[in-house]
Amino acid sequence: MKTPAATASISTSKFLPGIGAIVLGLTIVLGLGFLQDANNYLHNATHDGRHSAAFPCH
Repeated sequence: MKTPAATASISTSKFLPGIGAIVLGLTIVLGLGFLQDANNYLHNATHDGRHSAAFPCH
């Protein structure tokens, strides 16, 4: 028989990696994608990645 504490622990352990991946993805797409330096290679790589994923950026 499962206890409520064990069920809550399993649920939390499944959500934390997903939330971390969402935060990391948004940081890359939004944070690096909107850098406005002409020679910024991180911006250019992120910008190209956004275009390839059909994510609107202009």
